[in-house]
Amino acid sequence: MGVNGMNNNNVEVMEKEVKQYIVVMIGNEQYGIDIRYVDNIVRMQQITRVPKVQSYFKGIISLRGEIVPVMSIRRKMDLPDDEYTNASRIIILKLEEKGAIGVIVDEVKEVVNLSEDQIDRNTNRGRFINGVGKHGEELISLLEISATVEEPV
Repeated sequence: MGVNGMNNNNVEVMEKEVKQYIVVMIGNEQYGIDIRYVDNIVRMQQITRVPKVQSYFKGIISLRGEIVPVMSIRRKMDLPDDEYTNASRIIILKLEEKGAIGVIVDEVKEVVNLSEDQIDRNTNRGRFINGVGKHGEELISLLEISATVEEPV
């Protein structure tokens, strides 16, 4: 019976779906990126500029032989431009329709688990945010990845 009892507990935990988010700093705010989209996190490196692209596209990097476009979330959200430090990172996101894209963040802090009841979806924080997670005393704005990386029409 012990084995069955344990299985039942696992089922209950699964129903209260918990997602993992990578918490990053962009400016003074904490943002969460759904870990399912994250392929890799790399240090800041030389970004090759590309002419005639949207201002928030910083250029491209070469990662393991793959060319990856890199964008600035700060510019996309009309925040002050990126200032690179030792903590700056490029998060490589893998999106089914688009392939890989890099986004620049000021710092990667931690990975947190948030269940749906820790997330307020009724936020009016613009199209880039799909909810606000509460982790302890801290609030984490959850990035709507598809809106963040989509091209404006």
